[in-house]
Amino acid sequence: HHIFYNQDATKAYVTALQTEALHVIDMTRFPYRLVPIPTPGCKVQENIIFSNDNMTWYVTCMGSGSVVVGDAVADEVIKIISMPGTYPHGIALHEGIDRIVVASCVAPDFSGTGHTIEVIQASTGEHLGSIPVSDKRGAAPVEVLFVPGSDPPVAYVTNMMSNTLWAAVWDKGSRNFFTEKIFDFKEVGAYMPLEIYFNRIVDRLYITSADPGALHVFDISDGPLKPVLLKSLPTAGGAHHVAFTQDERRAYVQNSLLNLPGINDGSITVIDLVKLEVVGSIDTFKNNG
Repeated sequence: HHIFYNQDATKAYVTALQTEALHVIDMTRFPYRLVPIPTPGCKVQENIIFSNDNMTWYVTCMGSGSVVVGDAVADEVIKIISMPGTYPHGIALHEGIDRIVVASCVAPDFSGTGHTIEVIQASTGEHLGSIPVSDKRGAAPVEVLFVPGSDPPVAYVTNMMSNTLWAAVWDKGSRNFFTEKIFDFKEVGAYMPLEIYFNRIVDRLYITSADPGALHVFDISDGPLKPVLLKSLPTAGGAHHVAFTQDERRAYVQNSLLNLPGINDGSITVIDLVKLEVVGSIDTFKNNG
């Protein structure tokens, strides 16, 4: 499903939607080979994160309400964190506050929808509880990501079905998060916000939305709770993941979320991040079906 590199890019991990096995590739040995890691009970694998010391990985299991913790050296499961009634998708770790936060999104068959982030104590794996990141149920939080270097720690959450961006702010006194809505994508005619990215100096925030397809560029130089929308750049239906060039001058937006009308264009939009304008479209895959 997705490919994630560990902290030093010596390994690549591939999640799977239909098998209860994670796969790993040793990037230091050629030819590259997939090696399965059994993850019994982890259904519909989504995202992976790694500890700072590269010793531990965590994978979300959207179809089984759990997070699997693995030994990143031996590549074997060491713990399962069960969170019944949740749909774990996005996941983020902040070791400075000993917390993992997980976005509870949707059931794989769409029979249920979440509206919370789940809070886990990183050092013990204890599930500490749920925190709403929506004014109502059914928001489907999809991705969660800590703002690098923010003090106090702040995590952004994109709500796929309520079309909003929320912030979870760490409160040192209560050792918990308080949450607030900080942007409504509906106000700019955008729906299904998805991925979250930052530039290196963390004064820009980039978020994709799938319907009708756009890359939204925010100025966050006044702080993470005061995002200012600079421009919404039209891409194509299903805008999802983004690749950035090393010099941060260009972005490539992959336009395909699900194989459904309106969100499965198949193209890749090329964006000039300096001029904030669309400069091209790569239609290779689209033209080949």
